[in-house]
Amino acid sequence: MAEYINIRGQSIEVVASDPANPTIGQIWYNSTSNTLKGGGVTTAGAWATGGNLNSARAYLGGTGTQTAGLAFGGPAPVATGATEEYDGATWTTVNPLNTARFNLRGAGIQTAAVAFGGYIDPGGASAATEKYDGNSWTNSNNMNTAREYLAGAGTQTAALAFGGTPPPAGTGATEEYDGTSWTNSNSLNTARRILAGAGTQTAGLAFGGTPPVTGATEEYNGSTWTTSPGSLNTARRGLAGCGIQTAALAFGGDLDPGLTAATEEYDGSSWTTSPGSLNTARYVLVGAGTQTSALGFGGETTVQVANTEEWTGAGSPQTKTITAS
Repeated sequence: MAEYINIRGQSIEVVASDPANPTIGQIWYNSTSNTLKGGGVTTAGAWATGGNLNSARAYLGGTGTQTAGLAFGGPAPVATGATEEYDGATWTTVNPLNTARFNLRGAGIQTAAVAFGGYIDPGGASAATEKYDGNSWTNSNNMNTAREYLAGAGTQTAALAFGGTPPPAGTGATEEYDGTSWTNSNSLNTARRILAGAGTQTAGLAFGGTPPVTGATEEYNGSTWTTSPGSLNTARRGLAGCGIQTAALAFGGDLDPGLTAATEEYDGSSWTTSPGSLNTARYVLVGAGTQTSALGFGGETTVQVANTEEWTGAGSPQTKTITAS
């Protein structure tokens, strides 16, 4: 009978650098660091510091993924059209929005994004819509309802916009974008502003906001909004969100009064508070990416900040160094 050592061999792969995408259980020896390593998974979600934005700002818009983020617009009270791209390590300044504004929202990916709404000073709430192709912004048809402090979700050719202000108490107005024009849809059940969103045009998610500060969560099915039985554990406004309707992430925000770094995960029915909080508590920041691989950037503490943080969720692949016990 063949012995295990003869079947499997006794050599561990020796490499100068760690594999880019190791599988769970894979073992190798890194000859550069002289360490034995293996592929595992994270046991708890955590935030790590990323590269700062070139321009500190809050009340901005953004979209994309953890390794390909896009930031645009902000800060208050002096509007900008400044746009930056993130490559997973650093931000690079690129061509600006045609209409400088803050309190806007966005959807899509780094090479195919859409920015909408916001506030122009002077001028008030804006209905302006622009599309980004990875190089420059092009004006598109305006939203039906000019507004700021709204939320967004979806893609460049299938975006969703909801909530915002005016009026001061917030609106439930919802619109769908097809890559060319906006169409009105059914309103949120709870009118609000400074809320967060996630998901797609046919499976959207709205959570948080004000007034009053709420943790209310609603799900959109492409036609109507339904109130979820699960509200955020920490009611807040000015928070960030990302992910999909059945696997979303909420983080940061204003408790009114007081800022929070709390992070929560949504499973399609309820929110669970994660032990991993943002390193910098702040509000009116932006979220992008997925529930297990998110990006948070910008925002305000007592001042507007350039901080960027990267989230790795529980169960995500992770390289671990093996040491003797």
